[in-house]
Amino acid sequence: MAERIPAEERLTNLVVALMATEIGLTKQQILASVSGYRQRAEGRADALDKMFERDKDELRALGIPIETLGDHADPNDLREARYRIPKAEYDLPVDIEFTPAELAVLRLAGSVWSEESLSADAQAGVRKIRALGIDVDEPIIGFAPRITARDAAFAPLQGAIERSVVVVFDYLKPGEQAPRRRRVQPLALVEYEARWHVFGRDVDAEGDRMFLLTRIVGDLKVTSDAFPSELREGAGERALASLEAVAAAHSALLEITPGTEAALRLGRRAEPALQGIRVPYVDLHILADELASYGPEVRVVEPAVLRDAVIVRLRAAAAAHSDAKDEA
Repeated sequence: MAERIPAEERLTNLVVALMATEIGLTKQQILASVSGYRQRAEGRADALDKMFERDKDELRALGIPIETLGDHADPNDLREARYRIPKAEYDLPVDIEFTPAELAVLRLAGSVWSEESLSADAQAGVRKIRALGIDVDEPIIGFAPRITARDAAFAPLQGAIERSVVVVFDYLKPGEQAPRRRRVQPLALVEYEARWHVFGRDVDAEGDRMFLLTRIVGDLKVTSDAFPSELREGAGERALASLEAVAAAHSALLEITPGTEAALRLGRRAEPALQGIRVPYVDLHILADELASYGPEVRVVEPAVLRDAVIVRLRAAAAAHSDAKDEA
C-alpha cells in the first residue's frame, strides 16, 4: 500500500509544481506527477478529482492565485484546462524600497533557504514535470529552513514523524532515579522557550504526551511499527497550545537587577508586577536552571518550590567551584 502524504505536504508540493512552469499543467499531469496525488493514482478517479478541487479552493482561500487557462483557440473551453501560479503575482511592486538594515535582515533570513532544502517529494515532482517536456523557468527556492539542533534525538525523530512510525526511547524525568522506557507515536516537533519538544501519543499510556528532547537518555530507536499519518494533522498547533496553556497557569515572581543580562532576557517574556516581574513557565526545573545561571542578578520571590530549586543549584555550583579550587 502506498504511503499516505499529509495534506499540508500535498498542498506544498502542488504549489511547487504550479510555480514551476509558465504554461501551466493539466489536471491529469498534476494527478500523475505531484506527490500526494500520484500515490493515490490507483484509487477512484472521481475521489482524486474532488481532492484536487478542494486543494485548489483551499490554496485560493489562503491568497495563492491559481490561474485556470483554457484552450488557446477558445479560452472558455476548459475541458483541457491548465493550471499555474503566475510568478508575477509574487513579485514585489517596483516602488518598494528597503533600507540597508532591512536588506541585511532579509539576506540573513534568506541564508537559511536553498534549493537543496526542498523536500524530496517536491524535487521528484519537478523532475517529473521536466520529463513531460515542460521547462522549469528558474530554480525554485526551498520551503524548509536548515535547522540546527544539538539534541541527538532531533534528526531521527524528524524522520520518524515524516514516515509515521513509532519510536522507542528512555526518558528521565526530574526527581526520578532511573529513566523509563517510552514507546511513542511522534506527531510533531515544536520549539518553545528555545528548547525542542516532541509531541506524540504514548502507546503504553494510551494518551498524548510532551517530551523534552534534552531528557531523552541514550540512543532513540526508530521502529517499523506504522501509525495512521492522519494523526499528525494539526499536531503542531495542539502541542503549542498545550505548552502555552501550561505557561499561562504557572508564573514566577522575580526581582531582577536592572541593566543585567537577566533583566534583558527575562524581561522579554515577563509582565510587570508590584514587586519585580512575573515570568510564565512550562517546566519548573528548566526555569530553575536558567535562573541559577544568572547568579545574583535575580531573586525568586515565589513560588517557594522554585526558590528552593534555584538555591540547590547555586549551592551545588558553589561546592563544585570550591572542590576545583582545592584540587588546584
